[in-house]
This record gives sequence, structure tokens and C-alpha cells, in this order.
Amino acid sequence: MAALRRLTRSRRSTDERTALAGEAAADAAQEQLGPDGTEPGRPKAPEGDHTPVPGDVRAAAFFDCDNTILRGAAIFYLGVGLYRRRFFTRRDLVRFAWQQAAFRLRGSENPEHIADARDSALGLVAGKRTADLERICEEIFEPVLAEKVWPGTRALVQMHLDAGQRVWLVTAAPQEVARLIARRLGMTGALGTVAETRDGEYTGKLVGGMLHGPAKAAAVQALARREHLDLARCAAFSDSANDIPMLSLVGHPYVINPDAALRRHARAMGWRVRDFRTGRKAVRVGIPAAAALGVAAGAAATAVAMRRRRQA
Repeated sequence: MAALRRLTRSRRSTDERTALAGEAAADAAQEQLGPDGTEPGRPKAPEGDHTPVPGDVRAAAFFDCDNTILRGAAIFYLGVGLYRRRFFTRRDLVRFAWQQAAFRLRGSENPEHIADARDSALGLVAGKRTADLERICEEIFEPVLAEKVWPGTRALVQMHLDAGQRVWLVTAAPQEVARLIARRLGMTGALGTVAETRDGEYTGKLVGGMLHGPAKAAAVQALARREHLDLARCAAFSDSANDIPMLSLVGHPYVINPDAALRRHARAMGWRVRDFRTGRKAVRVGIPAAAALGVAAGAAATAVAMRRRRQA
């Protein structure tokens, strides 16, 4: 990859890191495509008389992952799965879970917190072989994708595929996870956070930074240039106010299972809102906060239960 040859340095500005993360994600996404623009080994999406307009080669759809396609966070499922396979310790897991909980409680992009969570996650995989992580991801996400995908969002993905459009997953989760989820859902490909590798092992660094917030928008713009897409004819779907930059790029933004801030923004902008959650209370601010604490508490409880089981 061209972007991978430019190593990330701490002195790069935030804008430079954002742009580099976007370009790296677009590089990684394009490398998975065959000469006809689809992932090798997968048939092209069938054509059909569906909305959006069938056969529009300059239109595409971009889907966020966490709480948009999946119930919960892909990175948490990955963390628990890696812990169970002894990739890291119980203390690592609990610390990481609390970082995720704090991030959801704050509901904003705190650069120091994001950097801390990023460094913790990278430290867990530094020196591990990429092939091992890819294999483990297959094992971890097989049951997750069977149980945790929102049927309503899955139907939206299929609607765009049936119209013959390219459909991309856009997520802060590692590219390896993003690619797997996209493949299982029949999507064209994925834009995810790209970790630097050397000789088949993770170095513990990222190329640019996490694909989060403005970096998602940068990745979508980079891919649109390469794939000759007209963003005014594209659609994007997300649950989080952090993805307003990505949603604002396209002509057809959709808000799925929104947090409170995104719901307010969508109402002001006239964006379409679709909520697939069962209870209206799920959109109140207090519920996500409680759920976030539950994630951390659940991780700690799981770890303790596993330790007791081993000691029994």
C-alpha cells in the first residue's frame, strides 16, 4: 500500500493523521477487490427493480457498524474473544472495558481518552502474527454475526445490493474485523482502522490513526475518488453523532438507532431516522450510560467467573 509506506509519526498534525488513516483504509479496502470491482470469489449483486435506482454505478452505500449493523461494539466482542483465547490478561480486559464505558458515557470525542484506548488495544496485539488474528476473528464473529445483526439494517444493506450498488462497511474496528463482517454480510468491502505490520506481525502502531469521526469521512472521500462515486448520489447510515462528518458528505444520510445528539441533529437537518430498537426508552441519554457501565461490569464478572471455573 502506498499509505502504509508512510510511517505514522507523533509529530504529524491531527489533520494529517486523519487524512492518512482515511487513505490507508481506502488502500486496504481496494486491495480486497478483484478486477471487476467485487471481492474475489463472490458473485456480483443481483439486479432488481428496487429503491434506490438500480444499476447506478456512481452510487454506493456506507454503513457504520456498532449499533447500526451490530447490537453492541465489534471491538468489545473481539476483546472478549481474544481474552478467552489467552491473548491477554483479565486485568487488560477489565481496563479496556472501562475505557469503552467511559467513552460512551462522555458521548464525545475526547482526544486523550481515544489515544489511551487506542494505545491499550495496540499494546495487546503488538508482536502477534496477523494470520493468527485473522483466524481467531473468524471464530469469534461466526456466532456474533448470527445473533447480533439488526434485521432492519440487514434489510437496508440487501436493498442496496439488490439495486446493484456497492455497499461498504465503515468502522473504527480493525480492518481485519471490518473485512470479515462485510464479507459475511455480502457487502462489497470494508473501511476499517489499519494497523501497521512488518514481516507478518503487528508493530503496535497505526497507519495514521483510528478510523473514527472525521477519519471516516476522509476514508469515504478517498474511496469515492478512486471508485468514481458521486457522493451526492450515495447513502450513509449511522447511529452516532461522531459520524456526522460522514453523514454530511452524502446526498442521502440515514440515522439508525440514534444516540440523543444525533437524533437532535437529524431533526434539525431533516434527515430520515429509523429506529429498530424495541423500546423507546433506548433513546434516552441515561440508558446508553447504564448499558456502558454494564459492559464493563459484565466483562469483570465474566473474567471472575472464568477464573473460578478454572480453580474449581
